[in-house]
Amino acid sequence: MKAAIFIGPGAVKAGDRPDPVIQEPTDAIVRVVRGCVCGSDLWYYRGVNEHAVGSIGHEFIGVVEAIGEAVTNLAPGDFVIAPFTYCDGTCPACRHGFQANCTHGGAFGNGIIDGGQGEIVRAPSAAATLVKVPGSSFTDEQLASFTALSDVMCTGYHAAVSAGVTAGDTVAVVGDGAVGLSAVIGSRKLRASRIIALSRNPSRQALAKEFGATDVVEERGVDAIEAIMRVTGGAGVDCALECVGTDESIETAAGITRAGGMIGAVGFPTYENFDYKTLFWKNVGIKGGVAPARQYIPELLGDVLAGRINPGLVFDFETDLDHVADAYAAMDERRAVKSLIRMGADR
Repeated sequence: MKAAIFIGPGAVKAGDRPDPVIQEPTDAIVRVVRGCVCGSDLWYYRGVNEHAVGSIGHEFIGVVEAIGEAVTNLAPGDFVIAPFTYCDGTCPACRHGFQANCTHGGAFGNGIIDGGQGEIVRAPSAAATLVKVPGSSFTDEQLASFTALSDVMCTGYHAAVSAGVTAGDTVAVVGDGAVGLSAVIGSRKLRASRIIALSRNPSRQALAKEFGATDVVEERGVDAIEAIMRVTGGAGVDCALECVGTDESIETAAGITRAGGMIGAVGFPTYENFDYKTLFWKNVGIKGGVAPARQYIPELLGDVLAGRINPGLVFDFETDLDHVADAYAAMDERRAVKSLIRMGADR
């Protein structure tokens, strides 16, 4: 099969990989229809984090081609969404709704399991992991939104859920990447009355407003804190959704959250200097982490199918597998919010 191959920092290209086969009775083989590049993939691409040479990518949707004998809830021909981590559905973490922390799970594209930026993927624990999409004919718009549900939409929603966003809240979203934009959708879904998007990029500002942002703040750092305190009358926000993972972003989130408020943190943490005491003295809580996409996909899929949300709009660059290097470069250079990779036939 053809797949994206991570060569090293700054180098990803299409190459050949062995076709995955059923190895365990709980496996399924999925022919990928759409994949995409995640913001976390850029950490490898930029050399910030290490990744093994080989298959990469953890977000994909596709069609089941084969199942192991223990998989009874899926059949060849089923269209499925794969959360970016696989899980057994039975361990304590899974039973409490945190499938991304499954004792026997792992991530696709982890050097052991082939990634979603390829034509075929073996899905372990398929019965508990894969989510079947009802129906048989989908528009390009729906396919893009299904792909967003494999990770980025669930991660943005996890920020809002972790922060405890409720009806009437004032929320600020720190970060205007695909996760931050998805967090705007999540905040609107949870009926926040005011959603402040922090963004300097005009096209991302426009998309944030389309998704439900009521205000935009362009400042960063200390200036952003001062601006948000002004627009909230000095009160700060009830919930800050931290969707970047840098010292500046978490410090901004801490600075704009009112006393007793909450931070939902889902940006991959690269903090080096953040001081927890800034939260302690204000009684500000912080919760978040790796999103349990498998927990959220069924709920959000219903919203997509009903037309209530359209997270696929975060994809503003599209290419095929042969040009996967362009997909990475577009995101790395901030020419794209998120890159979609079209694999072939939709069924």
